Amino acid sequence: MTGMQETLFPLLAAIVGYLIGSLSFAVIISRVMGLSDPRSYGSGNPGATNVLRSGNKAAAILTLVFDALKGYLPALAVAIWGPRLGLGEGTAALVGLAAFLGHL
Repeated sequence: MTGMQETLFPLLAAIVGYLIGSLSFAVIISRVMGLSDPRSYGSGNPGATNVLRSGNKAAAILTLVFDALKGYLPALAVAIWGPRLGLGEGTAALVGLAAFLGHL
């Protein structure tokens, strides 16, 4: 692998992890299920607890599960498929961190 690839692939993986982490599943799931935007009631925080305040337990559970998966799956993808591109455990950790930062 060239020096450019050694820098570019981990950077691209981190950017994708960040973008996946930035998805607001509270808002997405609420829209899909026909609920009010969770930022418009309760604490205003788009999270599973506030979605639970809507009275829809299924939406809150789905929000919690998808919020957990958006950090886990990008790191897992790098761990599984990254070695073919020269991406190791450090890049998987970086992608997990980027997903967490995107979630914030």
